[in-house]
Amino acid sequence: MELIDLYIAGIGVILFGGVFSLPLPDRMKSLVVALFTGCGAALVVYVSINVLFLSDPVSARYVLSYPAGTVPVVVDRLAAFFSLIVSAMSFIGTLYAIGYMRPYCGTGRPVASHFFFLSVLVASMLAVTAVQNVVAFLVVWEIMSLSSFFLVAFENEREDVYHASINYLIAMHVGVLFLIGGFLAASLESGSFDFSSFPQAFGENRTLANLVFVLLFVGFGTKAGFVPFHTWLPKAHPAAPSHVSGLMSGIMIKTGIYGILRVIGLIGNPGAEIAYMVLAVSIVSGVLGVAYAIAQHNIKRLLAYHSVENIGIIGMGIGLGMLGLAYGNTPLAVLGFAGGTLHVLNHSLFKSLLFFAAGGVYQKTHLLDIEKLGGIVKFMTFTAVSFLVGSIAISGLPPFNGFVSEFFIYWGMLKGLSSSNILLVIVMVLSFSALAFIGAMALLCFTKVFGVVFLGMPRSRYHEEPAEVSLTMKAAMALQMLFIVMIGMLPQYAFRGVSVVVQALLPGESGLFDTSPYIATLGGVSGGLIAFVAVFAAVFLLRTMLLRNRSVQAYKTWDCGYQAGNARMQYTASSYAAPFLRVMIPFFSWKVRLKKPAGLFPDAAHYESHAEDRFESAVINPLVSLIERFLNAFTWIQSGSTQQYILYGLIFLIAITLWIMVV
Repeated sequence: MELIDLYIAGIGVILFGGVFSLPLPDRMKSLVVALFTGCGAALVVYVSINVLFLSDPVSARYVLSYPAGTVPVVVDRLAAFFSLIVSAMSFIGTLYAIGYMRPYCGTGRPVASHFFFLSVLVASMLAVTAVQNVVAFLVVWEIMSLSSFFLVAFENEREDVYHASINYLIAMHVGVLFLIGGFLAASLESGSFDFSSFPQAFGENRTLANLVFVLLFVGFGTKAGFVPFHTWLPKAHPAAPSHVSGLMSGIMIKTGIYGILRVIGLIGNPGAEIAYMVLAVSIVSGVLGVAYAIAQHNIKRLLAYHSVENIGIIGMGIGLGMLGLAYGNTPLAVLGFAGGTLHVLNHSLFKSLLFFAAGGVYQKTHLLDIEKLGGIVKFMTFTAVSFLVGSIAISGLPPFNGFVSEFFIYWGMLKGLSSSNILLVIVMVLSFSALAFIGAMALLCFTKVFGVVFLGMPRSRYHEEPAEVSLTMKAAMALQMLFIVMIGMLPQYAFRGVSVVVQALLPGESGLFDTSPYIATLGGVSGGLIAFVAVFAAVFLLRTMLLRNRSVQAYKTWDCGYQAGNARMQYTASSYAAPFLRVMIPFFSWKVRLKKPAGLFPDAAHYESHAEDRFESAVINPLVSLIERFLNAFTWIQSGSTQQYILYGLIFLIAITLWIMVV
């Protein structure tokens, strides 16, 4: 059997698992979907690894009816890289779902449709990476959006979930309008719906190439979550079940990144102005994403804004790579694209890990409000360690994987400083500063979250004492932590993996760059990280041996006579982040609910603050209100009168008849 047949068979196996699970009892659905997803993912992983390292791209062509025509299904190195991530992370997500969805079984929830659409989502994401025909691509793209919509709307009886799912659906269809516009312009110029016909058309018309890139960047950027197209993200992720949040944030939004990289490969060397645009949008996304995250109280909403931040970091890598192509600076292009593509993989690991850990906390406490949590580490040690590992990784600290991809991007910026172009040097300095700021603020945010949620004392009464999550949920998180540590400790092998993708993005002879200098440098970095971990482990082991069979008594420092602390004496998430948020006030729309203390002996007082997304409050909401007012002007059309509706139909028939006669 050909490799491409195995790839398509893998997609079919995943889809079959969703269909086969429909009539089964609720408790078996998750097991069946995980089993079939694992089998299908194994086939896709086998094909992807072969294409990446051992063989040439594989393809097949299918002749469909008009308007699609001949549809090429191609697994090249770019498609193989993203398919590898999608398949592996999807299996981990379905493994996690076995334990997470157990409380919903037998409760009347639409569990059957949920697991069916989960399989459809995974299959459609794999199809998106391989289909290279405009019509077929848009069809599978729409299937991906619709299936994820139904997954977000799982608990649609809740008003917030209902509104979040509708908001997501509308945002995805606004994005697809830009995709249709961009692909239509390219197809009209090339005379074909086949992606392979675009490079020649773009080579002959660079103005068209720039226009198409901007349109497609907006369409794909809406899915990815770049600012200002991000406003659906902090609504959809908190509303969805945690395994869906992990898959959407970890891999689904990366299909937008895949689309942008695919377009770069089709248009060839981009113009410098386009590259600067991508870099600027990415910097804004990274800075505002982390700023909005710090202001959040809902842990999943906070993680959603960190998706915006990390999409910005990925975009910074892509922008640097595009600048390297535009100025003929191969090291800048290599390191920029390498950092961006590796961060796609890294983010899929640590962000889904964070969502899975947050989902475990929610499952056991039924709380997502950071201000109401606390002391979780005493009850859920494994979950706390998982969240801590994800927090260190997302903050870009060694020795975990987030450090490696950001190191590539920093390294690329330093290569850009050697340019003789003054504008490029200035932009590199500003980009370096922005990425450092993003990393520092991410560290601030996650020290806040981990300290408030997992340390200290509970800030509210839990319905029952939280217990550790199920074995399958632990297994999923353990696999993610293993990959996080491996990539972080062995960056040279991670670079070997992404370098083949970078070679596919670089045109002509520049795609044949020598990887040995980069690997040698990363080997030294790896040695330093291993030495750091060894020293840390030795100190920890020595401490354990010295304290063995000895009781350790904690002594309180002088505390002004207060011997019994309570939860209200702890830092809150808001107070911890307040100094930073005061500096960033211009970027937020604040809502404050205040009940002041009254009298000599006040009975109660209350203060609550919420930061709203300024893009949503200043741009999206006014635009929606304008559309509503425009449509309300035509409400008289829907009168409820049957005779009036018949008249509408008659007028339409007359108009159509006259149009046919005239034309």
